[in-house]
Amino acid sequence: MAKIAVLVTDNFEDAELTSPVEALKDQGHDVTLIETQAGKQITGKHGATATIDTTITDVKPDDFDGLLLPGGFSPDELRADERFVDFVKAFLLADKPVFAICHGPQFFIQTGLAKGRTMTAYTTVRPDLYYAGAIVKNEPVVVDHNLVTSRTPDDLPEFNKAMLAHLK
Repeated sequence: MAKIAVLVTDNFEDAELTSPVEALKDQGHDVTLIETQAGKQITGKHGATATIDTTITDVKPDDFDGLLLPGGFSPDELRADERFVDFVKAFLLADKPVFAICHGPQFFIQTGLAKGRTMTAYTTVRPDLYYAGAIVKNEPVVVDHNLVTSRTPDDLPEFNKAMLAHLK
């Protein structure tokens, strides 16, 4: 089974963390929540909580087979820290599976690797991706090689299905 890194902090979109993580664990995948403080309890926009497993300084991309970037305000906050941006960049450069929903694709703008990639995101993020050179679609799920993106919690059934299919 795959080892999946999850970059997340407070104010994540609740279902965009809990639903994919549950789907991954149900299929036997190992999921690791990563932030700046191990053991920290984070809270989503609607009250869901999760506990951080390890810190960004204690992991490296080579430790994982895939990356999950949930939405909400979490990606915008984390992308201000170059360690998280470099982590995402390493996955994209290595063409490892990356799964991003809602505001998660904001990371790709910061990496400088959005140009020419086909993806989707939340309504307000799509223009930013376009101006960063991405080919942007307004579809529930967009798959571009090992990059799987989605728009909102309403798209989670399709997103989870595409994510799990990509890990087989």
